[in-house]
Amino acid sequence: MTAVQRTVTRTVVVLLGMFVFAFALVPLYDVFCRITGINGKVENTAQALVRDSIDESRVVTVQFITRAGAGLPWKLEVLDRQVRVHPGAATEVNFAFTNHGDEAGWGRAVPSVSPSEASLHMRKVTCFCFKEQHLAAGERFEAPLVFQLTRDLPDEIKTVTLVYTLYPVNDQAQANPAVVDIVQGGEA
Repeated sequence: MTAVQRTVTRTVVVLLGMFVFAFALVPLYDVFCRITGINGKVENTAQALVRDSIDESRVVTVQFITRAGAGLPWKLEVLDRQVRVHPGAATEVNFAFTNHGDEAGWGRAVPSVSPSEASLHMRKVTCFCFKEQHLAAGERFEAPLVFQLTRDLPDEIKTVTLVYTLYPVNDQAQANPAVVDIVQGGEA
């Protein structure tokens, strides 16, 4: 093999490795964020309550912000913009989805937590964000969020902000059996 052929072979192998690495980077980043709590990523599945006692000596303010992504004529609103909780206590907050469009559609609320360190201490028991939502034109749907901040939330964290951004989901979501439960009135 000549020097030119070796160089070309090495270059192709390096380019192929870079291409594979680029595709693997997104799932690796998601796993890294979930483990470390960086970027405010939170679990997308129900978690059990931690049965520790409630820390009555501390109060943490939890703020909720909702926003709609482009392409979805829906509104997501929280009925209580802010709650004060004791770490260890289970808390329920209600949200409402409204489809202001002329057609039925699918949407999904994607959460993030700030400060990002607090995401490691946020446990969601029930959340509409676990599944896609389907709303007919003009329909309004209320759904609860039941969460708990664990007792080991660092003392310096006095305020936690939970942001839900609503994104459209294409019509292929109708084939997802987990979504049918929501449409038929199951738990969100």
